[in-house]
Amino acid sequence: MELIQSFSVDHTQIVPGIFTSRKDYIGNDTITTYDIRLKRPNREPVIDVAAMHSLEHIIATYLRNDSEWKDEVIYWGPMGCLTGFYLILKGDRAPKELYSLMLSAFKSVEDNDEVPGTAPINCGHYLMHNLGMAKWYAAEFASYLEENADNDKIFEYPKTERLVTDDGQHFFDS
Repeated sequence: MELIQSFSVDHTQIVPGIFTSRKDYIGNDTITTYDIRLKRPNREPVIDVAAMHSLEHIIATYLRNDSEWKDEVIYWGPMGCLTGFYLILKGDRAPKELYSLMLSAFKSVEDNDEVPGTAPINCGHYLMHNLGMAKWYAAEFASYLEENADNDKIFEYPKTERLVTDDGQHFFDS
């Protein structure tokens, strides 16, 4: 069985940032999945699950209501490894084009006095939220984005050079 695209990225080299994870084509439309990575995989502690849940609710609400891209948003949700989120948009943009959107989204978390959609009728685990920690993680990531705005590494998945023979055989160790 082939590894899916997101499992083929070298997670030992990923830094926090905004990356293109994959592109899908449906008819004439392009659907792009972005990796919004807040933590270094396998190096930093993951995001607290209750804070992650709160960030999911707050930022999804922001993206679908207050952002200029609201009509292009298909999905915003957490990665299972709790190191970041996936954003799925209609269209095909370079990760740098999402910089302002992501910076605004994470800065908007500070303005919330409550987490939207946290009644039992709206949420599958309405008691599992932590607004205070969500604000802390959001501020941390927004500061990181501002400090690294000119760093191309936060917009490009790390590339691993691998030797490929003339007949297409890949060597993973050298």
